[in-house]
Amino acid sequence: MNAPIRPPAPRHAPVLLWIVGVCAGLEAVFTLLDSPFMSMTALRNAAIVRGAFWPALLSEWSPVFPGQRATMFITYAFLHGGFMHMLFNMLLVLHLGRETVVRLGQGGFMLAFLVTSAGGAGVYALLATSDAPMLGASGAVFGLFGTTMFWDYQRRRALGASLEPVWRTVIGLVVMNVVLYVLVGGMLAWQTHLGGWLAGVLFAWLVTPTLSHRYRGKMPKV
Repeated sequence: MNAPIRPPAPRHAPVLLWIVGVCAGLEAVFTLLDSPFMSMTALRNAAIVRGAFWPALLSEWSPVFPGQRATMFITYAFLHGGFMHMLFNMLLVLHLGRETVVRLGQGGFMLAFLVTSAGGAGVYALLATSDAPMLGASGAVFGLFGTTMFWDYQRRRALGASLEPVWRTVIGLVVMNVVLYVLVGGMLAWQTHLGGWLAGVLFAWLVTPTLSHRYRGKMPKV
């Protein structure tokens, strides 16, 4: 039994489309303005200054506006470094987020997205050694990896199925981060990935301590 044991996913999840729409809409505007035809980077730069996660704001830097030290723990997740960065993250949000909607409902998914984004930023703040801005929804993406992996583990334990696929997925995520780190020359916020994943596992463990808790569908058959 090697495939993940998962419940049926919903056909429509407006909250997923809303998240993707906001991220895609912002990046589409920034990309259009950055094109050679317009060469207007001021809007993207302004968004990064005000919305990216800046570690130094937690120490010696002054915020641009009141509350920026708090809002940046969430706003960074809606900004991306380019169209392909956004597209990759949004495809994963759509793929992984559907099970969270099944298990927790749309409000629960939104809470999971916010909690794991903040968790990713928190660990980045603790472990990052650079003052460079961090942005992208990868903290939430790895948070959704964490929630879905916890639920797969939970179901496999309850059904007496093999846990080997869960541990293989963990190893696969580690290997993927190592490969990406090398490919992008160290410009990878692996700390955010780690923090988001840990926050996702912890969140799922706290809000769904049993297999049936807050479950919105039918138990899958094996």
